[in-house]
Amino acid sequence: MKGHFQIKQMDINKLTEMARTIRRDVIEMTTAAGSGHPGGSLSAVDVVTVLYFKVMRHNPKDPGWVDRDRFVLSKGHAAPALYSALARSGYFPPEQLLTLRKMGSPLQGHPEMKRLQGIEASTGSLGQGLSIAAGMALAGKLDKKDYRVYVMIGDGESEEGQIWEAAMSSAYYKLDNLTAIMDYNSQQLDGWIKDIMDIEPVVDKWKGFGWHVIEIDGHNFHQIIKAIDEAMVTQGRPTMIIAKTVKGKGVSFMENNVEFHGMAPTREQMEVALKELVNVL
Repeated sequence: MKGHFQIKQMDINKLTEMARTIRRDVIEMTTAAGSGHPGGSLSAVDVVTVLYFKVMRHNPKDPGWVDRDRFVLSKGHAAPALYSALARSGYFPPEQLLTLRKMGSPLQGHPEMKRLQGIEASTGSLGQGLSIAAGMALAGKLDKKDYRVYVMIGDGESEEGQIWEAAMSSAYYKLDNLTAIMDYNSQQLDGWIKDIMDIEPVVDKWKGFGWHVIEIDGHNFHQIIKAIDEAMVTQGRPTMIIAKTVKGKGVSFMENNVEFHGMAPTREQMEVALKELVNVL
């Protein structure tokens, strides 16, 4: 199968630098807000970076472009990563990022599509994003459009029943223009996934629901791009990319530390994190 994307070292270098910038934004935003979800934002950064700066057709000057690709962040608490990607893409000035969670700011704790250009769906109530994305993909089929729909779900979110209803209907309608990415960082609010509601064997489950399934390292740009490429040429069924990630990726004291699921760093911790992110990745 011929791939859609060439992977050059120059591209990897640019993606690496952009991911570093987004991680720094996440740290600065959540510190300024004094609240937020840095851990799950940092684990999602590399996939989000590839989507916005390598893969998706989108136009910050025309956010409503009918033929654009769509991205739905179903795990809406990772909004800081999405906001940074949008700002760095040109949807709004990066200086606005520091208004995260402030009164009157369009950058709320979870994405609100009516308050910020570039947001495709208001999310945060876990389990709903895949249904929304499936609806977008089905609409594309009915309208004979060639846009693609991407949705990121959480591993803890996959404990929600609505995820599996959407999984079943997406396969039934043969939504091969739909690609879901699971940010599998193995933790949720209260601890490790395996100790709360184990989702394994997750690959077998998605295959059983009729999806094409790909497993990758969610921090490896080559693997992310190749997996999306494979999804684009898969016909007759949607694709689930299981992206194994590290919660808090890039900041040593946040990595695999469940406390930072929903706790912002202090000013002192921010300084440490930003110094680490100078050379990370």
